[in-house]
Amino acid sequence: MNVSDARRPRVETLTTLSLVEARRLALSSLGFGAKKPTRAGTSHVRATAARLSAIQIDSVNILARAHYLPTFSRYGAYRMSALDDLAHRKRELFEYWGHAACFLPIELYPFMRWRMNGQIEAWAGIHKKRSAFIETVYREVAERGPMSAGEISIGGKSTGSWWGWSKGKRAIELLFSQGRVAVAGRRNFERLYDLSERVIPRAVLDAKPVADRDAKKELLIRATRAMGVGTAKDIAQYFQVDAWWDRSSVNGRRPPAKTHLLFDELAEDGRLERVRVEGWKQPAYVVPGTNIPRSIDVRAIVSPFDPVLWQRQWTNAVFDFAYQIEIYVPAPKRLYGYYVLPFLMGDRFAARVDLKAERKASTLIVHAAHIEERHNTDAVAEALAGELRSMAAWLSLESLTVGPKGNLTRALRSALKHR
Repeated sequence: MNVSDARRPRVETLTTLSLVEARRLALSSLGFGAKKPTRAGTSHVRATAARLSAIQIDSVNILARAHYLPTFSRYGAYRMSALDDLAHRKRELFEYWGHAACFLPIELYPFMRWRMNGQIEAWAGIHKKRSAFIETVYREVAERGPMSAGEISIGGKSTGSWWGWSKGKRAIELLFSQGRVAVAGRRNFERLYDLSERVIPRAVLDAKPVADRDAKKELLIRATRAMGVGTAKDIAQYFQVDAWWDRSSVNGRRPPAKTHLLFDELAEDGRLERVRVEGWKQPAYVVPGTNIPRSIDVRAIVSPFDPVLWQRQWTNAVFDFAYQIEIYVPAPKRLYGYYVLPFLMGDRFAARVDLKAERKASTLIVHAAHIEERHNTDAVAEALAGELRSMAAWLSLESLTVGPKGNLTRALRSALKHR
C-alpha cells in the first residue's frame, strides 16, 4: 500500500433494503406473523417478553390494560393473569422504566443499574430535610412492606386525581427509580412497593456490575433486535437511552448524550450492521445475520402502546402510517375516536378501530372503523371481523356491536353478520 492509499478514507459499502423488506423485517422482529395457537399460554407471554424486551404498562382500561394486549396481538387469546404471574409470582419479569413504565425480563436488571445509579447521583445533593423524609419512607417500607403509596403513614394527601402526587408517593417513586425499592405486586392496579432485596432474585442483585457504556450497548442491541431495523435515533428511543431522567440533576439539566458514538462502536465491533433503507436519509442498523422473511401475513389489532407504535416517526417511515393517540385530544377535534387501535393486515396497517369493552352490557363496542387508503374494503372487513370476534371472546364479552362512524363500518357490520 502506498502513502496515498493509506490516507484515502475507507468507503463503507452498505446493504440496501427496500421498504417492503424493511416492513417484513420489522414485523417479524416484533413477533407478528407467526401462526396463532388454538389457545396461547404462559410460554407465549414469556416469548413476547423475550422478543420485545419491554412490555409497556398503562392504566387505561377502556378495552383492556395496554400491557395485556401485545401477547394477544401476536398469539391470540390467553389467560391475562399469566403476565402477572411472571412478574409478581415467578419473578421472571420486573417493573421499571424501560421505554416508559414497563415489564422487563429479569435478566435486564443489571443493565438498568446505570439508570438507577444515575438517579441516586442526581439526588445526592438535595436538601437534608427532603432527604430525611425519603429515608423515613424507606424505613417504613422496610418495616411494613409490601405496601402502597397511600399506606405510607407520613405520606400526606394527593393534590389531584392524576399526577398530583402526595409527598409519600413522590418519595417512594424516587426510591423506586433509584432501585432501592421495587414493585412487589399490584392491588387493583395500584403498585405495592417493597425493598428490592425482597423482590428481585438474590442472584440477579448479586450479579457482576455492568459498566454504564456496556449496559447501554446491550440495550441498543436488544432494541435493534426487537425493531428489526431503524436509525440510531429510532433505536435509542426504544429504551429511552437519551431520556431526561437517565442521569439528570434535580433541575432537569444534564450533559448531552453521545449515543451515536455507541452505535459507531457497535458497528465497528460487528455487533450491529449499518444498512441503507430505500428513501431514508440516515443510515439504519440491523443485527448481523438477521433473516428477512420472503413474505409475512399478519392479522392483528394492536394497542396504542405496542412497540410497533412507540416511535411514531419510525412507524411512519417503515409503514407509511401516521398515528396519534387521541385520548388527550378534545372530542370535537378527534379524527378517528377516543381509544383507537390500528389493524395490521398482511404487512401494512389496513384500518383503525375505536373500541370499548362495555363490561356491564358484556359487549365489545366498535364506536368507529376507518379503512386506510389502497386497501380492499371487503377483504379488510372480513379479516378485521375475525379478530374482533376473537378479542370479544378473549375479554369474555358476549356480543359485539358496530356504531355508525367511519368509512368501514357498513362493510364490517356485514362481515360480522356472516361470521
